[in-house]
Amino acid sequence: MTDPISLMHAVKDSQPEEIYNLAAQSYVGASWRQPHLTTAVTGVGALNMIEATREYANKAKFYQASTSELFGNSNTNGTQNENTPFEPRSPYGFAKLYAFHAIKNYRESYNMFACNGILFNHESERRGMEFVTRKVTNGVAMIKHGLAKEIKLGNLDSKRDWGFAGDYVEAMWLMLQQQKPEDFVIATGQTHSVRELVEKSFNCAGIKDWEQYVIVDPNLVRPAEVFTLKGDASKANNILGWKPKMTFDQLVESMVKSDIDRLGKA
Repeated sequence: MTDPISLMHAVKDSQPEEIYNLAAQSYVGASWRQPHLTTAVTGVGALNMIEATREYANKAKFYQASTSELFGNSNTNGTQNENTPFEPRSPYGFAKLYAFHAIKNYRESYNMFACNGILFNHESERRGMEFVTRKVTNGVAMIKHGLAKEIKLGNLDSKRDWGFAGDYVEAMWLMLQQQKPEDFVIATGQTHSVRELVEKSFNCAGIKDWEQYVIVDPNLVRPAEVFTLKGDASKANNILGWKPKMTFDQLVESMVKSDIDRLGKA
């Protein structure tokens, strides 16, 4: 993503009809330790990709993976939608904001079919271990199998709008099937705290008294915390006909079961 020439060759050789730019340094915690790398890959990398598209496949439909981290602690009536002001609170967030405006400017300047999908947290059993959802479900599975005695976490009171990644990928595809390019918030409209995620995960594993297994580590708290993110996907509901299918409880159960089964087989 930091090599524009290689991206130009890739687009020129493949001549795609649709491009989905999901590439990023996407771990918010790491963005504080690697702000320059995060900006180069996540921000300028998106510019490199859309410029390669303009040059060699300007009729291709382009999807940019944007994020709820754009909003930071900006809050309008308790939810965030396409009209909510952006106030990113991390290097990852402001890198994604750069990418958002790059895509929007190319759409308006060059009449390209380019969309930003402002996706709230989307999870599955394939989530990386460094993310809090998978850190919790894998940690619970390890405790279940006697491979660990504790899980270290940061702020248990942070609230997120968590959905199933499979549902959100469908929304990405739907954006590129429309007659005109637009930006969309994709979210469930429901929030759950990290504490609730932890409690449900332990319950799914049949483990009671979860507090004895969880340690709150101050070193894991972000320098600038985003306390609550809750999306309003009304626009996507109305225009794309999209609604999430998997509930939060089903998502947590699926992830915990997957990790327990995986470790059991190992």
